Amino acid sequence: MQRRNFISKNVFSGVLLSTAFGNRSLLNPDAIKLANQETDHPTLGDRFFTEEVVVERVTEGQPHKGKILAVIQPHSDDIAFFAAGTVAKLIYEGYTGYLIRTSNDDAAGAGTSMGERVYNNEKDNEAVAKLLGLKKVYSLNYNNHRMDQYNIQDLKSRFIFLFRLLKVDTLVCYDPWGHYEENPDHYVTAKAVEAARWMSGMATDYPEQLEVVSPHTVSEMYYFARGPQLVNRVVDIGRFIDKKVEANLIIKNQGIGAGNMGLMLRKQLAEKNLKLRELGDTEEAANFNFIKEFALDKDSEYMRGVASDRKVGKQYGLEWAERFHYIKNPVSIMEDYVKKNAVAI
Repeated sequence: MQRRNFISKNVFSGVLLSTAFGNRSLLNPDAIKLANQETDHPTLGDRFFTEEVVVERVTEGQPHKGKILAVIQPHSDDIAFFAAGTVAKLIYEGYTGYLIRTSNDDAAGAGTSMGERVYNNEKDNEAVAKLLGLKKVYSLNYNNHRMDQYNIQDLKSRFIFLFRLLKVDTLVCYDPWGHYEENPDHYVTAKAVEAARWMSGMATDYPEQLEVVSPHTVSEMYYFARGPQLVNRVVDIGRFIDKKVEANLIIKNQGIGAGNMGLMLRKQLAEKNLKLRELGDTEEAANFNFIKEFALDKDSEYMRGVASDRKVGKQYGLEWAERFHYIKNPVSIMEDYVKKNAVAI
C-alpha cells in the first residue's frame, strides 16, 4: 500500500505536514466500562450508535479457544499499521486466525517489475501472518488501487464463501462507515466485508455454495479506520506493542518498515554530529525504535493518519491501545425466557 513518501529527501529536514484525522473520534472518557466478552451483548441500536467506550483487556486461560478469527486487509501493511496488537491479543486468547488480503499490491513497494512487486509483497504478507500466529493466508489478488472498478458482487461472494467455509466468528477489518477514506481498496473491501458477513448466514444468498458449505453468521466485528469514526471499544495492547512493531518491521517493501528509516535518520544525524536518544545505538534498535517511538507514537498522525497508540491508551489508563468501531450481534433471550416463564394451560 502506498503511503506518504516518508523517505523523500525532505522528510527529516523539512516541516512535516499534519493531519486532523487522529483528533476526530467519538471517544468519551466519561463513559467507560470493562469488557466482559461472554456477557456483553448490546442491543441492535447500541451496536451502531453507542458512544460508551468499552476498555477490553487481556484475558488469560484462552477464553476464545475453538473460535475463528478472520483478519482482512486490502494491502500487506494495513493490519500491521492499525490492528496488529489486537490481532496478537485475540490469538493469545485462543482464536484460530486466518489472513485475507484483497489486493495483490502490484502498484506498491519495491521491485523493478510488477511481478517482482507482487512477489515481494506476497512474502511480506505471509511473514505478517506467521508473526501474528495466523494459520493460513488467502490472497484474492485484485489490482492495487483499482478495486472500485470491479463488481462488488464478486468480492462479496468470495467473502461469503470464506466466512461459511472457515465458520468465522469474529473479524477485523477497515470500518465500512469510516469517514474521509480516500483509498478505494480500503472502502470497497470494507463495504464488501460488511455486506458479506451479514449475508453469509442466509440460505437464500448464493445458494449454490450450499452444496459444499453451510450458512454461517459472523457475530463480532472490530472495525478500524484512518479517519474519523465511531469509537466504542479501546483494546489494551500493552503486552503486544513490540509484536506490533515487529509486524511493521518485517514488511520491507512498503509502509514504515521499508527503507530502514530509523537507520537512515540516525546516519543523517550522525553526519551532523547529532543523535536522537530514542534511536538507540545499534542498527536494529534504530529501525525498531523509529517505528515504536515515532510511527506509532510521536509522529503517528503524519505517518499513519491516526492518533498515537500511546496517546489513545493514556486516555484510558493504558500504556498502549488500539481503537475500534466494535459490533456484536445481539443474542435472543426468547429460549431462556420461555423455559423460565412458560406455564401449563
